Amino acid sequence: MSDEAEAEEKVPAEVAEKPAETQVSEPEEPAVEAARPEPDDGEKPAGSPAKAEDDEVEGFSITGSLPEPKTRFVAVLAAGVLALDVLTKVLSVAFLEGAEPIKTFGGALYLTFVRNPGAAFGLAEGWTWILALIAFGVAGFIVWISRDLRSQGWAAGLGLVLGGAVGNLADRLFREPGPMRGHVVDFLSLFDPYGGVWPVFNIADMAIVCGGAIVIVLSLLRHDYDGTVIKESPAPVEQDGLREQR
Repeated sequence: MSDEAEAEEKVPAEVAEKPAETQVSEPEEPAVEAARPEPDDGEKPAGSPAKAEDDEVEGFSITGSLPEPKTRFVAVLAAGVLALDVLTKVLSVAFLEGAEPIKTFGGALYLTFVRNPGAAFGLAEGWTWILALIAFGVAGFIVWISRDLRSQGWAAGLGLVLGGAVGNLADRLFREPGPMRGHVVDFLSLFDPYGGVWPVFNIADMAIVCGGAIVIVLSLLRHDYDGTVIKESPAPVEQDGLREQR
C-alpha cells in the first residue's frame, strides 16, 4: 500500500509541474521581443535613407536657390559713371570755360560751360548744402539696399543713380566757393548754346535721370529689387464663385 500511495503522490506532482512549465515557457517569446530596444530617431544608421533625408533638410538654405546679390555690378557701374563724369568735367573746365559754345550734330547739341549752384538741370538754385545732404542720403541708401539687390534691372538703375549722385556731390564738396556750397559743372545744352530750350546738364545728371526712369518702370511692372515679381491675388468675386460651385 505504501508503494501505491507513493505512486499516486508522484502522478499529481508531475501533472502539477506540467502547467507550471507551460506558464513559464509561454511568456518567453514576448519577453524577448519586449526587451529589444526600438531604434531611436537619434540613433539611425548613418547610411539609412531617413538619415540622408534629415541631413538634406538640415543643410537646405533658401538663399542658396537665389541669385547672388548684384553689389559688385552696382559698384562697377557707379565707378564707371563717376570716372566718366569727373573726366568730362575736368576737360570742360580746361577747354570750355571762358570760350564760345561748340556746335555739334547740326545744332542738336552744344558744348558750353556753366557753374550750377542748384540740382540737376539747373533746378533748386541756392539749395546747395541741402542737395549735398540729399546726395549723401541717396548714396547711403543705395549702398545699404545693394546687399539684397538681386534684380539686374534694379542694379543697373541704382548703379546709374549712385554714380551720378556721387559725381555731383564731389563738385559740391570740392569746387568753389567751398565745401557743401560748391557749384556743379554743366557743359551739355540741347538745341541752344545757353540752355534756352533745355537746362544745361552733365553726365551725372544723365545717369541720375536714366537710372531713375529704369527704377520707375520696374516698379510699375511690379519687379522688386530682390528679383521677385509681385503678382496680384485672385479677386474675391472669383473665390466666392468657387465656393458656390463646391
